[in-house]
Amino acid sequence: MVKMLKPAVKTLESRVRRIQVASWRAAGASSTERGYDHRWRKDRAEYLRLHPLCVMCEAEGRVRAANVVDHKVPHRGDMALFWDRANWQPLCRPHHDGHKQRMERDLEATPGAATLPRQHSRKFGIA
Repeated sequence: MVKMLKPAVKTLESRVRRIQVASWRAAGASSTERGYDHRWRKDRAEYLRLHPLCVMCEAEGRVRAANVVDHKVPHRGDMALFWDRANWQPLCRPHHDGHKQRMERDLEATPGAATLPRQHSRKFGIA
């Protein structure tokens, strides 16, 4: 007897809904089209040479090499903010992919919010 498999469409739908329509990433542009091109890779490497330690680890009293250049205030496609080095900070991958992403998700959940929550702004040197 042939057994029918349950369709996976419902599962896929729940994942698709999590992408916010207003997100600058939702437009389907590649990372290169979003500004992460050769110039970015070159400037990123230079920035990490000048700022080799994760600022969040330092704030916690630890020393760990940074391997990500993070935008303190999410640029959301604003190229002026994207290239503003005063808006860059060196982070280790765990802080960037964990703590910082949670902070940004919290920010997105706050209607009308334009910057990181104030306690994070002070802690990590964001005006």
